[in-house]
Amino acid sequence: MRSQRGAILFVALVLLLVMTVLILSSVRGTVIQERMAANLYDRSLAFQATEAALREAERWLEVNTPNPPAGACDAQGNCGKPDPTKLAAWLDEDNWAKAHHADDGHGHNFEIGDLAVPPQFLIELLADDMTETKLCETAMIDPDAPCYSGPKGLRYRITARSGDEGRAVVVLQSVFAVPKPAGW
Repeated sequence: MRSQRGAILFVALVLLLVMTVLILSSVRGTVIQERMAANLYDRSLAFQATEAALREAERWLEVNTPNPPAGACDAQGNCGKPDPTKLAAWLDEDNWAKAHHADDGHGHNFEIGDLAVPPQFLIELLADDMTETKLCETAMIDPDAPCYSGPKGLRYRITARSGDEGRAVVVLQSVFAVPKPAGW
């Protein structure tokens, strides 16, 4: 009889090692795909909530016309005309502490999904002297850009934000014009 040399044991161990590496790389790929799907879901939820906050701010401005002092924000998150020497209102974290949100007692109703932090919005007065002779171009979103909103109007920049710390955060802005109320 011939003596055994143990080659089959070595081949079996190598095959087992190769299969283990393939399985581990497959599991890692699956985990990464699950994380990407969760991040995409977080961002989608934050985007929807931010859009809802933006629309709520526009509805709110159709009824209310805040007139806060220039370069400052009031306690409700309404900001006056931007001061070019200061940080933009929507970039200042202190202003977001005062911003409008779903449960701030101002009658806002724009909660979406199971969000840990409700969406928020800031409202900045950009122009209070718009007349019917001025034209509006979407390429001009700076505070000094002329815009037409009918006879005597107000133009506001709305900045909405949604997202929790360490999760997907979405920030959207729109410029919204409303008729100037009597007495301005």
